Amino acid sequence: MTTTTSASVRTSATYKTVNPATGEQLNDWGLLEDDQADSALTRAHEAFQVWRWVPVDEKIRLFTRVADLIDRAAPDLARQTALEMGKPVAQATAEAGICSAMFRYYADRAHDLLADEAVELPGMSRTVIRREPLGVILGIEPWNAPLFQAMRATAPNLMVGNTVLLKPANICAGSTLMFDDLFVEAGFPAGVYQTVLTTRQQVLGYIAHPKVRAVTLTGSDDAGSVVGELAGKHIKPVVLELGGSDAFVVLDGADVAKAAATASTCRLFIGGQACALPKRVIVTDKVADEFTSLYLEAFRSQVIGDPLDPTTTMGPLSSPSAVAELQAQYQDAVDLGATVLESGGPLDRPGNYFKPAVLTDVTPEMRLYHEEAFGPLGLIYRVPDAEAAIELANDTKYGLGGTVFSEDLDQAAYVAARLDTGGVGINAWLGAPIDIPFGGTKASGVGRELGKTGMDYFANIKTYATA
Repeated sequence: MTTTTSASVRTSATYKTVNPATGEQLNDWGLLEDDQADSALTRAHEAFQVWRWVPVDEKIRLFTRVADLIDRAAPDLARQTALEMGKPVAQATAEAGICSAMFRYYADRAHDLLADEAVELPGMSRTVIRREPLGVILGIEPWNAPLFQAMRATAPNLMVGNTVLLKPANICAGSTLMFDDLFVEAGFPAGVYQTVLTTRQQVLGYIAHPKVRAVTLTGSDDAGSVVGELAGKHIKPVVLELGGSDAFVVLDGADVAKAAATASTCRLFIGGQACALPKRVIVTDKVADEFTSLYLEAFRSQVIGDPLDPTTTMGPLSSPSAVAELQAQYQDAVDLGATVLESGGPLDRPGNYFKPAVLTDVTPEMRLYHEEAFGPLGLIYRVPDAEAAIELANDTKYGLGGTVFSEDLDQAAYVAARLDTGGVGINAWLGAPIDIPFGGTKASGVGRELGKTGMDYFANIKTYATA
């Protein structure tokens, strides 16, 4: 088995819930022993032999049932998520709602998504292309959206007939473990879905094991490199959803007020801790002053506090290390000459709180020019025109998504077509809607999740031809 010392995929000693608003440890979920990890894989493999043959209509019934249960449990799911990673409870509640909507999406469209595709083939009386399951899928998911990420890896795979082992982030095990009970209550066969609190070595063992047929990971590009290399060695399909430093391009013809509201909302949502949130605003000189004024106003109006308080708009960051890393990036830019439009940094109070900041005049000598800033740091770049915006937007190793604002739709489409990304929103942030494939280019990963495409990535696209 290939081993690595990369810290990006190394688990901590255990899975702990530590409230980021207070630093108080709330739970220690422990770790699976090696025999328990092996047993979980055996259960998943045995469950696959049954689940793959369950009729589509029965899957639809179970999907609808679990969606109802997720809606009912939404307050508890949201509270657990807020306690584990600091997301304001209103945002966590919305995340739970997206999870239930995901199961309803696949339930409502299952017959169409799984329908045979007829093909005219010379010499054959009947030829069809069919989507069949692969087997056990391993999902390795992060802490920033522990509900959504876990179910994004689960719903399409369960509908196609795969079974899922889901490894959560060490700090958010409690959120993901709640789904195990919901699947059981909904009536899914035992072993179809399991949250596994594994060690790093157990994860690597799963990837190498012949009973695990494919791997999906959402995480850093360092983690993606390790997982992708090992999956490739064992010739297994892999989907890697990795980092992002998305550009938010504001052109001369933009509705500036709408652009500033959208850009600031995206940058501050869940404290800026998501790969798909735009991190670099690139605005043309003609509208830069107006945009900057409105953008700063939004940053200054944040209510920072307890994520369980409904008036809070921004909670703490996920961990002390997240605060330290963001502060190091911020200070590096300031020390090297970046202009501070709104000062920020760690707050002198219990918890992992970070005051949102905005910088401009960020140059290639600074870490923030090249690195992903995982927190509430707004970066504004002024450029003379659309061509300069395109060049700067693509001057990154990442290529997850992009946003272009202009009321001149021809100009917006011209810029959007030249962004080297997996998706682009014009006059709106695209994000990761359930209905369409989500993923990136370059160091942002390989493969796609969600929509029909997300189902196809871990399906055996099998052809039947009859003479």
